[in-house]
Amino acid sequence: MSQSKQLRLGAFMRPVSIHTGAWRYPGSIPDANFNFPAIKSFIRKLEAAKFDAFFMADHLAVLNMPMNALKRSHTVTSFEPFTLLSALAAVTEHVGLMATASTTYDQPYHIARRFASLDHISGGRAGWNIVTTSNPDAALNFGLDEDMDHDERYARAREFHDVVTGLWDSFADDAFIRDVDSGIYMDPTRMRALAHKGKYLSVRGPLNIARPVQGWPVIIQAGASDAGRQLAAETAEVVFAAGGSLEAAKSFYADVKGRARAFGRNPDHLKILPGAFVIVGDTVEEARAKRAHLDSLVHYDSGIGSLNSALNFDVSGFDPDGPLPEIPPSNASQSARDRIVTLAAREGLSIRQLAARTGSYGGLAMVGTPKTIADDMERWLYEQGSDGFNIMFPYLPAGLDDFVDKVVPELQRRGLFRTEYEGATLRENLGLPRPANRFFEQHAQAAE
Repeated sequence: MSQSKQLRLGAFMRPVSIHTGAWRYPGSIPDANFNFPAIKSFIRKLEAAKFDAFFMADHLAVLNMPMNALKRSHTVTSFEPFTLLSALAAVTEHVGLMATASTTYDQPYHIARRFASLDHISGGRAGWNIVTTSNPDAALNFGLDEDMDHDERYARAREFHDVVTGLWDSFADDAFIRDVDSGIYMDPTRMRALAHKGKYLSVRGPLNIARPVQGWPVIIQAGASDAGRQLAAETAEVVFAAGGSLEAAKSFYADVKGRARAFGRNPDHLKILPGAFVIVGDTVEEARAKRAHLDSLVHYDSGIGSLNSALNFDVSGFDPDGPLPEIPPSNASQSARDRIVTLAAREGLSIRQLAARTGSYGGLAMVGTPKTIADDMERWLYEQGSDGFNIMFPYLPAGLDDFVDKVVPELQRRGLFRTEYEGATLRENLGLPRPANRFFEQHAQAAE
C-alpha cells in the first residue's frame, strides 16, 4: 500500500512501566520510576529514535489500594511532573514533553503559568493532558470528603480549558518590544485581562508570563465516557485512548473525529493515540515467554488491589475462581470499569484471572516480533483505528531498547515513521496548527 500516512508515537513514562511486575523483571532498574539519571537516559534514547513525545501521567494521592497491594507497587513514589519535565527539557532538544494536570483539584492560573513556563523553557515542546481526577483519596488531600460528580467534573473541565487557553492569550506575540532607547519594555495595548466569571471559576488575569512559544501547548485528553469524548472533540489535539480491539478502536476513532467535525474542527487536527503495551522478541514464542514471565511476577495481592481500584468496588470477598459479580456504577472513572466488565464477559474470566490481567496490563498488547508488531500498527493506522500509539514499555531499560532498536527501524523501513523531526516544536512535529490569539489575531483578521 502507498505509505502516505505516518504513525505518531508517544512514550508513556509515568510510571516508566505500567506493569506491576516491571521492577522485578531480570535486568530491570528497580527504582527506575524515581531515578533521574535513568529517566534522563530513557528520554535521550526516545529522542534519538524520533519519538513525538515523552508523556507523564500523574496522581494526586498515594494510589487507593489495600496496603498488601501498595507495598508491592513501584508507583508509590514518583516525581512531580513539572519539576521532572523542566529538568528533562534541558537535556533534550526535540522530543515533546507532555504532563497531566488536574482540572478538579488545581486552579487554572497555576496550570496556565506552569505550562507556559515549560513551553518557553523547552522551546515549544509542552503538552497538557487535561484530566478530571476521580481518586477519592485525592479529594481528602484537598480538603474535600468526596469526589465531585462525574458529569460535573467534565463541565468544570470544559470551563477550565477555556480559562487556561484565555490566559495563554493574555499577551500578543509582539507585546514585549524591549526598546532600550525609549525604555519601553511592553506595549500595554497588546495585553488583555481575561475577566472570566463562570459557573465554576472566576479569574481576572492577565497571565504574568509571555504567550507560549506554540501559542498554546498541545492539548491532550484521555476520557472515554460520553462526556470525555465530547470534551476531546471540542478541545483536544491528541487523545490518549484506551487500548482494546481494533473494531472498538475504529468505532471510537470515527465517533470522536465525527464529533470534532460537527463542532467545526478539522478532524485531522485531532490525533488519536491508544495506549499499546509492546513486548518484542526475535520470535513470537520468545515474546510470549517474556510476557508470561513478567505476568508471573505479579502477586495476587497486587492484582486484586488493582482490580478493586479500577472497578471502584471491592470484590475480595467473592470466590476468586468464580465470575465477576454485578458491578454497580460509581462516581469514579467509568471507562476503566466498563472496560473490565466487558473483558470479563467477552472472555469468561474469573476474578482471579481478571486480577492477574489487571495487575499486569489488561489493555491493548502487541506481543511479537518487530515484523508482526509493525504489521499490527500499520493495520491500525490504515484501517482508521488510530493515528499512532502511546507506547507502554514492559520493563526498563530492556523493553524500551527492544522497541527503539528493533521496531522503530522496521517502521522506518516501511515509511511508517519519521527518520528526522519535521520542526522545532511539538505542534510542528505532530502536524498541528498554531492557534490564533483570541484577543489579537482574530481581531486583526476581522479588521482586514
